[in-house]
Amino acid sequence: MNKKEEIIRKNREALKALDWELLDGDDADFESDQGKGIAPPPLQKPYPDNTELIDLVHPPFKSIAQTPIAKVIDDRRSRRSFTNTPLTLEELSFLLWATQGVREVDGSKVWTKRTVPSGGARQPFETYLAVNWVDDLEPGIYRYIPIEHKLLKVKDEIPDQQQKVKEASYGQTFVGKCAATFIWAAVPYRAEWRYSIVAHKDIAIEAGHVCQNLYLACEAIGAGACGIAAYDQKLMDGIIGVDGEDEFTVYLSPAGKIDK
Repeated sequence: MNKKEEIIRKNREALKALDWELLDGDDADFESDQGKGIAPPPLQKPYPDNTELIDLVHPPFKSIAQTPIAKVIDDRRSRRSFTNTPLTLEELSFLLWATQGVREVDGSKVWTKRTVPSGGARQPFETYLAVNWVDDLEPGIYRYIPIEHKLLKVKDEIPDQQQKVKEASYGQTFVGKCAATFIWAAVPYRAEWRYSIVAHKDIAIEAGHVCQNLYLACEAIGAGACGIAAYDQKLMDGIIGVDGEDEFTVYLSPAGKIDK
């Protein structure tokens, strides 16, 4: 078996359900932290109490046309060409709500019910935005705060921001040249706390749930998206300012207005 075949076989195994009978030792060694009675991690990434948050538009989104879902699904495409027409703040609010909007928070702070499904309602993702053209928002890097439905500015516009996002996505110009690039970072321990060593397949599956909602929400407002899995891990993690270990980029998508 050559190196390529070895890597492919290893990656295929990662996609399969775990066979607990193949594990060495006592299954108790793999008990989840939830099973051990350890307190759950925060439902969203904490921020200092004095942080200034940016208000978003809350649902119902009155200025957004109610496009029939059958048409939205039929129109869904991967869009790789965007106009420089800005998204409105209401449109961006809608896209964020559609992908990670919170409907209910558990009183014990164990789960949140959101607009996308998640195993155990653990919701292991943080949403970052590289904003270029959004009305009433300065360009820069932002993080969505889903429970409050607000934005937190992570950093001011990076010098040559569109070019940096392009470079971090292996030269794909359209990834950076859009109204806003959605960058989803996994916080694995949120899922590991409940599911231990079987958490990671679920995290990979859930990235698809989130991005598909972005596709559909974009189509509903005359915008487009394109899921991207080809990126430089270190560069993209650097853009959003995460450590690359306990939180790291797993998926991204440009979003912006399109010519129809």
